[in-house]
Amino acid sequence: MSELSDLRTIIAEFSRDRDWEQFHDGKNLAIALSIEASELLEAFLWKEAGEVKIEKIKEELADIFNYAILIADKYDLDIRQIVLDKLARNAEKYPIDKAKGTAKKYNEL
Repeated sequence: MSELSDLRTIIAEFSRDRDWEQFHDGKNLAIALSIEASELLEAFLWKEAGEVKIEKIKEELADIFNYAILIADKYDLDIRQIVLDKLARNAEKYPIDKAKGTAKKYNEL
């Protein structure tokens, strides 16, 4: 079993043990993920990048990862594969010779 599968199992068991699955429909998980992403943004609010508290960043990223993994688990998605598929699509949209060193969106390259 891969480390990602192990993590997925641990997170799912944590929720199951607390009977939280009843609250974990796709909509609520997506909302929770969005809220946690906003809390990550809040850690940067009014600060220079170097002023952020790393412990706060780690805490919020962990929450984001937890909810993202729960969503993948809910819909029985292969996390590794969906990430690789997205990278492949992005590679087509952002070829190195056009995208290297620029922050332009693919339709502006």
